[in-house]
Amino acid sequence: MDDLDGSILEALREDGRASYAEMGTRVGLSASAVKRRVDRMVSSGIIRGFTVLIDPELDGRGTEAYVELFCRGNVAPLELTRIMSALPDVVEAWTVTGAADAVVRIRARDTASLEVALEKVRLAPQVDSTRSAIVLSRLIERR
Repeated sequence: MDDLDGSILEALREDGRASYAEMGTRVGLSASAVKRRVDRMVSSGIIRGFTVLIDPELDGRGTEAYVELFCRGNVAPLELTRIMSALPDVVEAWTVTGAADAVVRIRARDTASLEVALEKVRLAPQVDSTRSAIVLSRLIERR
């Protein structure tokens, strides 16, 4: 990856719907050169996919929480992935350093739905306890 690839990635971050010609104008390459570089970054795994960002407030999932998971004994990350993937309100999950074993991000319709989602997380036999922080406002979101 070189500086031109970095510039293309930045252009994609700012406007994922920009044409190759628009990106080319921005970075000083032809549309076909930009396409070749994007295709190469996709095939090499630098670009893992393309997506749409949805406003959770407008999508009906505006209540968000970060939940620390404290597990019983040693639990493999693959096992946590399997368990948390089955819960549709869990939108992201990470293993972490520190006291907690993992952190999950939950998006729910409202606090009552969040409470139901938390109970489902706590029902997993590997989860001993949780500690939650509900998001009050989003200050910065970089993608």
